[in-house]
Amino acid sequence: MGNVEEPQNSNISSVPQLADAAAGLNLYDTASHAVSPFKPIRPGHVGIYVCGATVQSSPHIGHIRAAVAFDIVRRWMLRLGYDVTFVRNVTDIDDKILDKAAAAGQQWWARAYYYEREFTRAYDTLGVLPPTVEPRATGHIPDMVELIERIIRNGHAYVVRDSDGNPTGNVYFDVASWPHYGELTHQKQGAVEADEAAAVADRMGPSVDAAGNDKYNPIDPADASPDKHDPRDFALWKAPKDTDPQDARWATPFGVGRPGWHIECSAMSHRYLGEAFDIHGGGLDLRFPHHENEMAQTRAAGWNSAARWMHSAWVTAKGEKMSKSLGNGLSVPAVLAEHSAWVVRYALGSVQYRSMLEWSDQTLAEAQAAYERVSNFIDRAGSALGEQPERDEISAIGADDLPQDFVAAMNNDINVSGATAAIFSAIRDGNAVLSQVQGALDDATRAQVRATLVAVRAMLDTLGLDPLADPWAIAAVDGENSKAGKALDALISAQLEARQQARAAKDFATADAIRDSLAAAGILIEDAPTGSTWSLK
Repeated sequence: MGNVEEPQNSNISSVPQLADAAAGLNLYDTASHAVSPFKPIRPGHVGIYVCGATVQSSPHIGHIRAAVAFDIVRRWMLRLGYDVTFVRNVTDIDDKILDKAAAAGQQWWARAYYYEREFTRAYDTLGVLPPTVEPRATGHIPDMVELIERIIRNGHAYVVRDSDGNPTGNVYFDVASWPHYGELTHQKQGAVEADEAAAVADRMGPSVDAAGNDKYNPIDPADASPDKHDPRDFALWKAPKDTDPQDARWATPFGVGRPGWHIECSAMSHRYLGEAFDIHGGGLDLRFPHHENEMAQTRAAGWNSAARWMHSAWVTAKGEKMSKSLGNGLSVPAVLAEHSAWVVRYALGSVQYRSMLEWSDQTLAEAQAAYERVSNFIDRAGSALGEQPERDEISAIGADDLPQDFVAAMNNDINVSGATAAIFSAIRDGNAVLSQVQGALDDATRAQVRATLVAVRAMLDTLGLDPLADPWAIAAVDGENSKAGKALDALISAQLEARQQARAAKDFATADAIRDSLAAAGILIEDAPTGSTWSLK
């Protein structure tokens, strides 16, 4: 992606009509360690930058959890009526990419692109909305060079030179020159003030005050250089290693080399969101050093950076962060081979984004049970109505038209657990109404059932889980949405016809046997003067 691409927003000169509920949105901010009212920089518009993947190898569940978490944040913003510009970058130049490509006999850029596509397939399969812009680091080298030059001019970075005074290609941020360093993570001069999630991150990784090797993100060799003025200084630009290919090097005023990890996000967020934007997101393990360094260098360049920093917690396996480096990473293709994409997405988004998510068989079993409850109600309600509301109607439902308990939960720092409870409460009420119906629905009951069905699907859609939306597209009530649904409907209809013939012949033993066998298979039969209908329990 070239560095001249601009975000494809809707009309940014207009102010969208917001839901009244938008005034009640409260979000956590890592920098303040507090939940506070959300107020966008520009009325009606929200700019979000989320750190994307370093495309070195296949995505695992830990990677995708962050994508799902911020997809839900974005979807709620849209439901509130905001115009959202969502930027998610791709890190396609990195020591890990270069080293793994060399070991596999690949071109580094070919490896990066291959795994970028694999990440995209995972996002698409799990219903993550495509970003407004998805810039690659290699497409924004001029932006990075210009940014580094700004930081140098402002006195907050230095170029390492050789004995003859020539630039070596190494440029470091001068932490001592920036008194605000450490403000994001509240780690300054030995005093650590952190919330519970941040404290976990500090125990499991490095901090400003306790520098050391991070088993999740090993220290960049450039950051271990003896040329640094201060151990805390970090690389903005790096001289190439002897093993780096020639096409992984760029000529700059401060020498040939390639970008440091942190500089790319500052450059790309500024390119697409400007000098100030609303939310910067990423995984909890990025808060230090990546986001601390990013905030420092962005502000040292004279820009404002993000107004709010949000971090999604980890997926853990037996209490340990899921990570390839620890050997417990579960690849997305492997998980999807055993579980439906809807179930995997539900499991990944089943708790609030700031809560650690323990990945286990029980987590997936609970997600499967949730799927069955959801799909059975939607199927049953649609069958009673004789139709399913169109997708356009579901997507048009604004936050003010959703149940209040759902809105309150989502406005409370995207409390997905509370939102899910609201969904199942509505399903329970809807099933209770349907269970009392004898025969055809009267107008009042029809309106009640339909309103509940629309509300349930709209709430699910806000979480990216409406089963009748892409990419899920489960079979609708009458099976018209899939070949499997049509086949199932044909088989059950034949059974119902045989049961009807048995009843007409007063062979009630056969009729009851057919009913019982269908019930044992999870098929609910409802008899009415107009005939018998079926639904999944």
